Amino acid sequence: MFRPKLPTMPQPTGIVTPPIVIEPTTITPGTPTAPQAPTAPAPSRPTIQVKPGTALALVGGGTAVVLVVGAVLVSMLLAVAITGVSVALVAVVLRLLVNDMHKGR
Repeated sequence: MFRPKLPTMPQPTGIVTPPIVIEPTTITPGTPTAPQAPTAPAPSRPTIQVKPGTALALVGGGTAVVLVVGAVLVSMLLAVAITGVSVALVAVVLRLLVNDMHKGR
């Protein structure tokens, strides 16, 4: 009752081909070549030399970009905050008006 019943393997039907015999191949060693001296790869890009004036301009440009992006983000945050406060005030005023209408004043 508790023993599993294993299925029997079906026997192949039809034409069965015999296994192919694989014959070993001989390995012929190649003639060893002398190692070549390594050559330095050609530079793919030209080297850029940064002068003090160029470095100062890059730092100034990066600072300007950071300041502009920061100002834009802060102004967007302020716009969202002001909009939220004004919507909250409008909701309070509307709630007071609806309460006054229900009391019949």
